Amino acid sequence: MTQGAIFMLTLKKPLKQYYSEAEAAHTLCISLEALHQILDDHVFTPENPRPQHMEFTHAELLLLSVWAKPIPGSNVLAMPSRN
Repeated sequence: MTQGAIFMLTLKKPLKQYYSEAEAAHTLCISLEALHQILDDHVFTPENPRPQHMEFTHAELLLLSVWAKPIPGSNVLAMPSRN
């Protein structure tokens, strides 16, 4: 992988069996708070709240990536419009 390449989740054999919440957020390029918000909005309900600590499989990360909106890196600059 070249420097600056974007990490993408694939269906290839995962490197790890389980990912912590912090590792999952990092892999999805989102904050831990954003991961918790995705889980609260799409997976858990007030009747079945999110557990304090979770681990995720690679397949679960693939599903969560549908809702994840990666945070642009601080080294990315908006290009000026061409007129």
